[in-house]
Amino acid sequence: MFLSQPTSPTKSLMGYSVSTTSSFSHFFSVPPSLHTYTIKNGATIPFLSLSSMPLPRLYLRRRVPQDAPFHLASETTRRASSTTRNVKAQASLPDPPSSSSKTKRVVLVSALTIALAVANRVLYKLALVPMKNHPFFLAQFTTFGYVIIYFLILFARYRSGIVTDEMIGLPKSRFVAIGALEALGVASGMAAAAMLPGPAIPILSQTFLVWQLSFSVLLLGRKYTFNQISGCILVAIGVAVAVTSGSDSGQMLSGVESMWPVLMIASSAFQAGASIIKEFVFVDAEARLKDKSLDIFVVNSFGSGFQALFIFLFLPFLSKLRGIPFAQLPSYLKDGAGCFLNIGADTSGCNGAPLLPLLYVGTNLFFNISLLSVVKISSAVVASLIVMLSVPISIYILSLPLPYLEAGATLSPFFLFGSTVLLLGLILYSMPQPAKDGSEIS
Repeated sequence: MFLSQPTSPTKSLMGYSVSTTSSFSHFFSVPPSLHTYTIKNGATIPFLSLSSMPLPRLYLRRRVPQDAPFHLASETTRRASSTTRNVKAQASLPDPPSSSSKTKRVVLVSALTIALAVANRVLYKLALVPMKNHPFFLAQFTTFGYVIIYFLILFARYRSGIVTDEMIGLPKSRFVAIGALEALGVASGMAAAAMLPGPAIPILSQTFLVWQLSFSVLLLGRKYTFNQISGCILVAIGVAVAVTSGSDSGQMLSGVESMWPVLMIASSAFQAGASIIKEFVFVDAEARLKDKSLDIFVVNSFGSGFQALFIFLFLPFLSKLRGIPFAQLPSYLKDGAGCFLNIGADTSGCNGAPLLPLLYVGTNLFFNISLLSVVKISSAVVASLIVMLSVPISIYILSLPLPYLEAGATLSPFFLFGSTVLLLGLILYSMPQPAKDGSEIS
């Protein structure tokens, strides 16, 4: 008599599940065919035919967690696993942003940055009205104050999950280089500015863009077309002409030792190198973080932190350049803080504080964040062009009658000519390029 046997339970074997199907039930419930064999006395003995017996089928199935991205639930699913996995993988990945949406984003952020750059320059001029005797305090207040603000924002974004451990764990050597170069740029720029005539400073500072193009090619492997290079040169010339407004450049550097113009050019090189390294950090993070975008406050916080560290080390040298003996620096900073807040016994000449200095500090903070956003989504060269565009706009606004400032000045034809050259340079740089990529990072 043949009894029906239920399916045997699944057993584990070296990480695989061994299960038997209904073939076992069929094995015990269907009578197999019989073969008989005759022996000498004529009796017959029945034997089961193994060839006619339905053998049980065993399946080895890998144990897949129920929460796995691709769960194989049945034999049918396994047959098309390759196609299904590819489709599901493609469907689960976010669509890359289109070129038009990225262009719109760059335009919007650039427009906001230009507005903030103009406001930053105008408000800095207004902030110097009450702080005219304490510009060194204002510079150090922003340098060290921003470090605290940036790290507080970074901590909040880390707690909320926006900033990840991978972002915090990026190599710090790049940020050390950024901080050191920016501090060297400040120190060398202050030393050269103390020895150079006023109109020479903005002209020599335009070498910043030339250094940026050079470092971008050397460090990032970018390639620029003739239109882009010519546009940058025109922008630099336009800014120089607009700022100097027809000063006699032929006699500008007469009697000045050659080391001071060279030091001012070196200052531009230091700051240009820092800006290109920031761009390199974003480019390198795309490969390191895979599907995540590096948060700008990681770069702002660590870059500003190391800059403040090097500025602190340079304080004796910087204070001497400003005509402040290092021994008197604490009392100078105390007087500067009193004028900034407009409190204390001696606050004469601090009219407009603390409103004007605080407006400048807040605007400058947002400007720095917006400018780094342009570096992230576009390039450091584009960020510099935006800043240069703000220069003639700021000069024009400052020529108008403004509160706390003297009567507006009349702009010379050289200003209009320089502004026109600057705009032509921007148009030339932004002209559509041929199909082949002229600025790809290799």
